[in-house]
Amino acid sequence: MIQWTATTTSYALLGLAILAEVLGTSALKASDGFTRLVPSAITAVCYGVSFYLLSLTLKTIPIGVAYAIWSAVGIVLISTVGWLYYGQRLDAPAIAGLGLIVAGVVVVNLFSKTAGH
Repeated sequence: MIQWTATTTSYALLGLAILAEVLGTSALKASDGFTRLVPSAITAVCYGVSFYLLSLTLKTIPIGVAYAIWSAVGIVLISTVGWLYYGQRLDAPAIAGLGLIVAGVVVVNLFSKTAGH
């Protein structure tokens, strides 16, 4: 069972912030340059929610660590959305690069004293 601490709550909020950002970015693609109202509105709301939730996480997670996690997880998720919904395939160098980004975040979280666990 998860023991909910301020840090655990912050990581959960960070996860929700990332999901909101990925949804907003997906809607941004669908907005067709902000020419379609509903996807444009979804983008604005999701980005607002995402940044608000991110701001809450920064009470306990260092900004560099939070942003590294945000970036890595967001990149992987939005790349997956691009592949599944928009048919945007990644070549081997792109996949390797994404893997290196994720590996970097794992190193920061497992071995850095900065991560603030």
